[in-house]
Amino acid sequence: MGYFESFIGVNFWDALFVLLNTLTIFFVAKKFLFKPVMKMIEDRQQEIDTMYEDADKAKEAAAALQQEYQQKLSVASETSENLVKDAMARGRDREEEIIRQANAQAAMIMDKAAADIAQEKKKAINDAKDEISGMAMAIAEKVVGRELNSADQEKLVDEFINELGDGV
Repeated sequence: MGYFESFIGVNFWDALFVLLNTLTIFFVAKKFLFKPVMKMIEDRQQEIDTMYEDADKAKEAAAALQQEYQQKLSVASETSENLVKDAMARGRDREEEIIRQANAQAAMIMDKAAADIAQEKKKAINDAKDEISGMAMAIAEKVVGRELNSADQEKLVDEFINELGDGV
């Protein structure tokens, strides 16, 4: 070996010892360093994959919630439009009812006023008839010069009223 050592310049036993130490360090490192590091890398990869899956699920849930929100918003908008239309229809119905009631009350007031006017007219005519009949009796007594009996008096009053009624 002396020739090999002198040619290469390395002691064979030293090289073998270095090689065995290197292999031992490699196997120890593989057992205690590479496997835990690889397990840690795999765990981290699984954690990242889980995070991506959760993010995708959250994104899908958010899209579903947004769609549900849009649907509820459109239903609420439609409902509010219907409520406004119903309120306007009720307002128009109430307006028409108030107008009908006002017209009915006005007609009732007009009828009552017409009845009151007719009654007052009859009362005024009757008062005038009474007054005129009293004057007519007084005039007739003076003209005739005597007192009239009640039948003659009634006949004269009726004739006078009929003539007065035709003239009025």
